[in-house]
Amino acid sequence: MTPQNVVLIVVGVIAVVALSGFRIAQEYQRGVVFRLGRYTALRGPGLYWILPLGIERAVTIDIRTRTVSAERQETITRDSVTVKLNAVLWYRVTDAAKSVIAVADAPAAVYQLAMTSLRNSIGRHDLDEVLQERDKINGLLRENIAGSATAWGVEIERFEMKDVELPEAMQEVMAMQAQAIREKRARIIKAEA
Repeated sequence: MTPQNVVLIVVGVIAVVALSGFRIAQEYQRGVVFRLGRYTALRGPGLYWILPLGIERAVTIDIRTRTVSAERQETITRDSVTVKLNAVLWYRVTDAAKSVIAVADAPAAVYQLAMTSLRNSIGRHDLDEVLQERDKINGLLRENIAGSATAWGVEIERFEMKDVELPEAMQEVMAMQAQAIREKRARIIKAEA
């Protein structure tokens, strides 16, 4: 091997190593950069460069709004009625660095926090309140979750109960009650006539 070939190989290897440090973050992504394990910078969107060979590492975070449909939750109201709930959560990462550093898995943590808050909140309300004051309960839920999620660099945009399912026996009792109220009104109107 001639000295010129050695120089070309060395230059080629250096060029390949240098090019391996380039990263691309989409408009809706941010790169959280760690140098030798310590947070150094937030990069993106677009093309950015990190030190290659494992000296710097970039974790890409999506900052778009995410929609999470909560699995059906079975919980008990304050007046001891078992209800099944569906809910939807909308959130987005506002501080990519915090969402990587402060919590191990931000999406999973936010989801678990939302489900726990949902069950706890329903347990503090009567069935009538759950059915009639959904907006108020949704606002309380959002506030409860937002406090903890802000420390993780996450903003809770909305959290709403989608569906409240009652046991069949409770539905029958409510239907009989409504029928009795209608009959009572009919009798009052008939008596007044």
